[in-house]
Amino acid sequence: YPNVIMSRTMSKAFAMAGVRLGYLAAHPAVVDALQLVRLPYHLSTVTQAVALTALRYADELLSAVATLRAERDALVDWLRAHGFEVADSDANFVLFGRFPDRSAVFQHLLDQGVLIREVGPPEWLRVTVGTPEEMAIFREALLTATGRA
Repeated sequence: YPNVIMSRTMSKAFAMAGVRLGYLAAHPAVVDALQLVRLPYHLSTVTQAVALTALRYADELLSAVATLRAERDALVDWLRAHGFEVADSDANFVLFGRFPDRSAVFQHLLDQGVLIREVGPPEWLRVTVGTPEEMAIFREALLTATGRA
């Protein structure tokens, strides 16, 4: 398929967001054209070493994806069970709402040390799925913030 380009980051699946590394698969002609415009020395030696190490341990690193998916699905079920609307998600975050004053809910969570995002459609908030412990703290804070505790 000469007109298909697939790119991926190693951010979430490999737990390497700070490394800022990804890869691309494409027809050789596309790769050759990209080589003409890429910056020289765009990957440090350290970044390359980290990437190679991550690839050597890919099975262990990618196993976290299943855990993340399970935690996300449990969060979606919990939010819906508590009366929130939830957008279907295959990502590592969940959009949920509706809040007459999402800024107030966001601020209440922030005041409790829980950082989510006030982005997306009006009346909706976004939470990134974390560890079971982090999600338990989020759930408790959200119930308090919305008066559902």
